[in-house]
Amino acid sequence: MRINKFLAGTGLASRRKCEQFVLEGRITVNGKVVSNLAFDVSEKDNVRVDGKRVTLPTKFTYIMMHKPKGYLTTVSDDRERKTVMELLPDNYKNLMPVGRLDFNSEGLLLFTNDGEIAQKITRPKHEVSKLYSVKVEGEVTKEDVKNMQSGVELVDGTKFKECEIRIKEIKNRKTSLEVVLKEGKNREIRKIFDKYNYNVIFLKRVAIGEIRLGGLTRGTVRPLRPSELEYLKSL
Repeated sequence: MRINKFLAGTGLASRRKCEQFVLEGRITVNGKVVSNLAFDVSEKDNVRVDGKRVTLPTKFTYIMMHKPKGYLTTVSDDRERKTVMELLPDNYKNLMPVGRLDFNSEGLLLFTNDGEIAQKITRPKHEVSKLYSVKVEGEVTKEDVKNMQSGVELVDGTKFKECEIRIKEIKNRKTSLEVVLKEGKNREIRKIFDKYNYNVIFLKRVAIGEIRLGGLTRGTVRPLRPSELEYLKSL
């Protein structure tokens, strides 16, 4: 298989990030540096990243976490901020987070060592929906909801695709909403509402496709149920 697909399959990182590792000359196969993205490898090859060998897992594991606010969704941080990896039990330390939730957001976060499944969940072309519970300052108008749903372009040229937004409650000059994304760019919801001068004060992901967070306590994890695994493998 292609080198980037192999690397992503080891759980190292996303396929795009793995391509970057290849182009940077950080990958060796059987002792030789590989910088060609078209290079093919097999499970028998000795593949290393920065000198550390990586292999395809023989057993896949899938868990969910209720990520609390105040943690980065990354494996490590050069500024020594807290990351979601610190919340994982020792027997799950080999897993990688699937996608991201920003530092000030909470909710459902999946972890796995199955690179193919991770790609299917995160790549926009697969259109796996993500449901969020959102609260903003101010009373959101129906007109603004209509405009936000139709797609938003920021002044820097960033474009967000169509989404679904439903007003749940307006109380004490705050609006509670449900937002469904099928794209999930960096801080997308916060940026969309900010464009219309609404400050997001609470953001929680409650579902990824058919997988729901439920009553999982903040900072804890659980293995996915058989029905949830069946859904992931059907993607």
